[in-house]
Amino acid sequence: MTHRTASAHRVTGESEVAVTLDLDGTGTSTIETGVPFYDHMLTALSKHSLIDMEIRAAGDVHIDVHHTVEDTAITLGWALRDALGDKAGIRRYGDAHVPLDEALARAVVDVSGRPYFVHSGEPEGQQYHLIGGHFTGSMTAHALESLAFQAGLTVHLTLLAGRDPHHIVEAQFKAFACALRTAVESDPRTTAVPSTKGAL
Repeated sequence: MTHRTASAHRVTGESEVAVTLDLDGTGTSTIETGVPFYDHMLTALSKHSLIDMEIRAAGDVHIDVHHTVEDTAITLGWALRDALGDKAGIRRYGDAHVPLDEALARAVVDVSGRPYFVHSGEPEGQQYHLIGGHFTGSMTAHALESLAFQAGLTVHLTLLAGRDPHHIVEAQFKAFACALRTAVESDPRTTAVPSTKGAL
């Protein structure tokens, strides 16, 4: 089987990001963004989606991590969109519930070609928590929304339970990863584009 691979490169006045991925991998990754907790989340995204990822980013993290987090997600979305090609033969839909101790997250993904992102359930104040000394809680939704919009995904992400800020973020990244794994994998029963329109 030919692996579905893609690379993307983005350069702005705030960051430079290079991404290479393989949708048909084993979940191996090399992640270096300069934001340690984000590296941890992207490593989990790779591991649980079984998408091999090489991501290298350099940005103005001395100012704030926002630019690097966002630009990495945008570039990852570009590569994911390109690797999917015409989306023929994929399952298209995926959903997952993932616990992490007291936290529980649900993700539903549609490789629709119509970008949409719905996010709910985080406790008030989560967006202000500083995790790992760098990553603010608000970056969870911002990163995954940026990725979804650039990749052409519809994503509904809901935190159903959670108390620890680290667990809240990680459960959501892992739930998204597991749902994405199912949505992009090949469906052995068809080689057609999974849409009545014939295109996604």
